[in-house]
Amino acid sequence: MGKVISLLNHKGGVGKTTSVINIGAAMVELGKKSLLIDLDPQANLTLSLGATRPPQTIYEAMRGESELIPLPVKENLDVIVSTLDLSGAEMELINEAGREFILRELLSPLREEYDFIIIDCPPSLGLLTLNALTSSDYVMIPLQTEFLALQGLAKIKQVIQKVKLRLNKGLQIGGVIATMYDSRKVLNRDVVETIKKYFGDLVFETMIRDNVALAEAPSQRKDIFDYSRNSAGAEDYLSLCKEILVRVERFEEMAVKGGVRE
Repeated sequence: MGKVISLLNHKGGVGKTTSVINIGAAMVELGKKSLLIDLDPQANLTLSLGATRPPQTIYEAMRGESELIPLPVKENLDVIVSTLDLSGAEMELINEAGREFILRELLSPLREEYDFIIIDCPPSLGLLTLNALTSSDYVMIPLQTEFLALQGLAKIKQVIQKVKLRLNKGLQIGGVIATMYDSRKVLNRDVVETIKKYFGDLVFETMIRDNVALAEAPSQRKDIFDYSRNSAGAEDYLSLCKEILVRVERFEEMAVKGGVRE
């Protein structure tokens, strides 16, 4: 059964959507079949991949009007597209019974078809994000290596812990991804050290370097591997995904042994 990973940070501009796209694409490079889910009403993931809006998007599915319908991006990489209409979903679903579990039920028939399902969460901690966390095996936190990015970390961790306690006991923090990293900047190095003190070995060794190709790829509606295969961005995301695969395997072994990490 495929693993569901949410990328979450309620601060915008930290490289969350870029990471969702390129982790999915890197998994394909490593022989895995991936599904990307755009759960953000801003639909940046959808726009970055150049996906055209079908009659049924994540919005219609969340409202119970359709199933989730994946659109092919390229071989072994599909996407569930979003739309601005999704911004009204939280109010529309507020009185829905079991509203926190809508996405989990929608994903259930798809988990056998993919190795990884990767969710791009909105930059908020509302109902849509709650649905993502309730659906996920792992949550990963992309974190820009700047001072302001450290603000709100305690809140993110608190929300994850509450969801684990009340709604999804299998949820785990899969890792913290340092993004937009420049080793020449003292501030960037200091922020990484602070993150490591807070999250320990949950911080991935691979850091996503500040790389112009990563910023340019969405304008061409491509992932980093199709846009610039030899760039630092492609190298970093491939290395990160190798780490993710090792870590997921280790977590699964711990779960079998009854030692699931809190």
